[in-house]
Amino acid sequence: MKAIPSVDLSDFLSDDNNRKQQFVNQIGKAYEEIGFVALKGHFLNDELITSLYQEIKNFFELPLDTKKKYEIEGIGGQRGYTSFGKEHAKGKKEGDLKEFWHFGQYVTKESKYKDEYPDNVIVSELPEFNEIGKITYQMLEKTAKYVLRALALHLNLEETYFDNFIKDGNSILRPIHYPPITSEPKNAVRAAAHGDINLITLLMGAQGKGLQVQNHHGEWLDAIAEPDELMINVGDMLSRHTNNKLKSTIHRVVNPPKELWGTSRYSIPFFMHPVSDMKLDVLESCIDANNPKQFDDITAGDYLNERLVELGLIKE
Repeated sequence: MKAIPSVDLSDFLSDDNNRKQQFVNQIGKAYEEIGFVALKGHFLNDELITSLYQEIKNFFELPLDTKKKYEIEGIGGQRGYTSFGKEHAKGKKEGDLKEFWHFGQYVTKESKYKDEYPDNVIVSELPEFNEIGKITYQMLEKTAKYVLRALALHLNLEETYFDNFIKDGNSILRPIHYPPITSEPKNAVRAAAHGDINLITLLMGAQGKGLQVQNHHGEWLDAIAEPDELMINVGDMLSRHTNNKLKSTIHRVVNPPKELWGTSRYSIPFFMHPVSDMKLDVLESCIDANNPKQFDDITAGDYLNERLVELGLIKE
């Protein structure tokens, strides 16, 4: 496969069973072959997207000392600010050329997961920042729910199989700022080659060159979305759960050509995580004589913890 397929969520949401099934077939095939799709018909509108980018730009333009106030020790970067160069890809020593913010799950006081999640961090200098972030989080979570429903059908599971696992899930909205590059980076790129940890990732801001996806022949493909599209990929948790039937694809964000070093890049991934006690055990329907079980049993929470240690965000 040479290009990233494009699908339209409105097909899945329609009352036409043929359109719905066509969407299931298209996204299932794409996730088995390349692990990425570009998705139209999501629940974000232009006004919300414009407001979000403005608020994010406002935050990252704050003085470093102000941003550092929101870097919370002891929570593995799960909420608030993470400063430039602190995160690295698995197996890499060099920090990625980025700084970022984390919005996390919004749970009620009655939720059994209330004590498991740190509180979201409030930016006092920007009165709209947190509210715009919350609305975006909820619209992307809603979009992800329907994508997972389509994948459940593709896997011959009940359509709402994932619903209870993602309700109050440990999902993260991560606005990223890749600052202008001021000198030749030594072995560092904006985001080194990696696979995502979670079930699926919904990415805003893939309209320009930079994001590249590695196909199964080892070739790097540019992944460029249309202005009205989200780029959505399979994460390692879903790949593991499906015995690698759905592919978690290695991807990276490369440095721009030298003439564009002076420009910032912003991108906003939403990492859809399940609740920590979801069992990621390989689905029986994904095991057969040609595809024996490839992964040990583990919960989502334990798997996430293992990966955060590998990324240098928490200590063992």
